[in-house]
Amino acid sequence: MTVESVKPESSGTTAPQEPPLAGGGVPLLGHGWKLARGPLAFLEQLRDHGDVVRLRLGPKTVYAVTAPELTGELALSPDYIISGPLWESLESLLGKEGVATANGPLHRRQRRTIQPAFRLDAIPAYGPVMEEEAYALVERWSRGEVLDATAEGFRVAVRISARCLMRGTYMDARSERITSALATLFAGMYQRMVLPLGPLYRVPIPANREFNRALADLHRLVDEIIAERRGSGQKPDDLLTALLEAKDENGDPIGEQEIHDQVVAILTPGSETAGSVVMSLLHVLTEHPDQVDKIRAEVKNVVGDRRVAFGDVRKLRHTANVVVETMRLYPAVWILTRRAVTDTELGGYRIPAGADIVYSPYAVQRDPRSFERNEEFDPDRWLPGHSAPVPKYAMSPFGVGNRKCPSDHFSMAELTLIAAVVASAFRFEPAPGSDHRTHIGITLRPRRLRLRALPG
Repeated sequence: MTVESVKPESSGTTAPQEPPLAGGGVPLLGHGWKLARGPLAFLEQLRDHGDVVRLRLGPKTVYAVTAPELTGELALSPDYIISGPLWESLESLLGKEGVATANGPLHRRQRRTIQPAFRLDAIPAYGPVMEEEAYALVERWSRGEVLDATAEGFRVAVRISARCLMRGTYMDARSERITSALATLFAGMYQRMVLPLGPLYRVPIPANREFNRALADLHRLVDEIIAERRGSGQKPDDLLTALLEAKDENGDPIGEQEIHDQVVAILTPGSETAGSVVMSLLHVLTEHPDQVDKIRAEVKNVVGDRRVAFGDVRKLRHTANVVVETMRLYPAVWILTRRAVTDTELGGYRIPAGADIVYSPYAVQRDPRSFERNEEFDPDRWLPGHSAPVPKYAMSPFGVGNRKCPSDHFSMAELTLIAAVVASAFRFEPAPGSDHRTHIGITLRPRRLRLRALPG
């Protein structure tokens, strides 16, 4: 790869310059072709050409950020908002009034509405559901069947999210529809992000029709959930009740579209990302049987001969480190975008108002400048004192600032419990038809993970 220019020397008197333009673009598609064909390697290579690099996605110029300190600045500065190719591709699913895509006062109010559901003191109440779903996963494997771990990862994440945050048996029958719809939608949205071809996605070809069917089904499902809760007259202490009773800045009930978009935001991004991490975690346990032994020994030391319970999670430090290291090497959210709201400067380079900026947690978290043995799976790097050399913002799996995922503690508890329960019960081996290569969509996960569970 070549660049037009080299990074200028920093100087207090030097006017900001244009970042270098990455080479290898093609007519019409620009770098979108490379980003679509081999995005992970492409984004990792950009670090060799500077902290900020220009790309072309179709007709658009996009700025890529590669240095961890600048990704932190990008996330924390009011000069940038949630927007850009990623979020535009997600708007058909998440809408414009959900917490994932909103900005400014609307986003702050929505955070206040949903935050109580994820307070540290609220999470233990979800423990029984997390335990039940983790052991249900083990039970399905106990039958000696080969399981599609790709589907199982989505299933357990969807069911935990739905049952904890929108309590009610009506979610049981709908979790499969959510799982199926999300698989289609997130694949299509990634294509729309890297190749923003606008009207072409409205052409009624089979791929577009399948995408539209999945999108319509998911939105119907959300309307069913809201209508069924209202029709029941019940008001359990959950996130759905909080949304149905939420008020806007004037003290009036929030609108129907906002309620709809918020429920979509509950069901989809969290389930998609947590499910992808579960899949990667199962892949890690298959590839590193020594980690299965270490988790099993830790569980034995903490709980003895009884079943692992939610209350044990905080004591399972090595198991949690396995989860964290999995998220470092295989981050579900591997690409993020922002938009500049004013003419500004980043890393000594000029960023014009309205410009889209992209950065990759995958590339940042595998940067050899930040991590020794950067490609090696090593949970012990997160032991107390071992992670001190890691630069700030080089490892932020749940984001930073006011866009930090509100469910970070919820997700860590869920993932640690699943890892402990599954590793205590089984070892794994790939089954015929398994393909652990990386599937790249809006999230990152194994392509098709078919596993056979072997008794421990």
